[in-house]
Amino acid sequence: MDGRGFTSDKQVVDKELTVKILVANLGSTSFKYSLLDMDDEKLLARGRVERIGEDSSPCQITIGEFKKEENVSAPNHGVAVRECLRQLTDPETGCLKSADEIAGIGFKAVFAKGYTGVQLVTDDVISAMEEFNAVLPAHNPPYVRAMRMLKQELPEIPIVAAFETGFHENIPARNRYYGVPYEWAEEYGVRRYGFHGASHRYIATRCRELFGADKRIVSCHLGGSSSICAIADGLSRCSSMGGSPQTGLLNNNRCGDFDPFWCSYLMKKLNVTLDELLQTLATKSGLLGLSGVSGDVRDIAEKRDAGNERARLALEVFVGDVRRYLGASLVELGGADVVSFTGGIGEFRPDVREAVLEGLEELGIVLDKEANAKVLGVEAKISTPESRVSVWVLPTNEEIIVGRQTRELLEK
Repeated sequence: MDGRGFTSDKQVVDKELTVKILVANLGSTSFKYSLLDMDDEKLLARGRVERIGEDSSPCQITIGEFKKEENVSAPNHGVAVRECLRQLTDPETGCLKSADEIAGIGFKAVFAKGYTGVQLVTDDVISAMEEFNAVLPAHNPPYVRAMRMLKQELPEIPIVAAFETGFHENIPARNRYYGVPYEWAEEYGVRRYGFHGASHRYIATRCRELFGADKRIVSCHLGGSSSICAIADGLSRCSSMGGSPQTGLLNNNRCGDFDPFWCSYLMKKLNVTLDELLQTLATKSGLLGLSGVSGDVRDIAEKRDAGNERARLALEVFVGDVRRYLGASLVELGGADVVSFTGGIGEFRPDVREAVLEGLEELGIVLDKEANAKVLGVEAKISTPESRVSVWVLPTNEEIIVGRQTRELLEK
């Protein structure tokens, strides 16, 4: 088993396998997938289509030691999914004889009005996702398009939505409600939900495997999209993200927490509509907006080291956000047994991890700086022996969580 929870075997594609799940993960302009044999949780293939909607979309597939890259025409996510199935069933290089071998397609879906957990995708579920298109403009529309296309073209394959909100269903009411008219929550669903559920669920599961019991965990998922989750008894107790993925920590190009009363003022000063302002907050803000350089921490750190003050400020604000929600999680849990880092930043940026944990010795968190500096994208403990809180880098595996949830629903 690798650090992500997959079992690898280059010969696996030659075996007759029974429960094959295609796990789909959609971004605003990308489609990533993993084909899993859920009998033994082996990874059969993985691939991606990027720059969807542009004239040419890079398309990549890896099956065992075989790897192929090509450019395809993918004007939308539905076509991207079709290209993925074409590669998987290619007579010469694919690992499937036909798409019929796929028992189900599991989507790492995000949000739908009135639905959470794991759901068989029906017209009602899709309509419920569309209801919240305005809340998740970068997430729900591409999922809806892809799901509709697949239901039409592959009606024999069940489609499952594993909603990210599902892991946070047990958050207590005190951490779920906003201070707004109660009717807004009951009639329109305006409340805190929490996201990155598959990732935080994996961290809770992996910690149980490592430590033999449920622990109090502060799970820090830091990447292009970031959130922090306080976990106790294997359940989410609070999340930095609220009613949409735009809230909480600032992200690569999303603002994070923002006072809504600035909106009216800025609309007048910038002479823009509310939709135009929200578009800026969702696509041109966050690390990108503050730094003026990029939304990628690697680029920002390079400019910071070269003396760029806005780049320095962007990273300091990001670290400050993480520390603030880390502190809130410690209070919610009454302390912690484990602090974990995952995601592209959490796994590969020792400098960010060190900055987040600086000066927390009084809270029982003592980082082993030498060990931390060596850990890049692998599972490892990075706290000192005397640290009361165990600090780990734990590469997440959202795909295996969605695969398990999809299989469990189909078996029912």
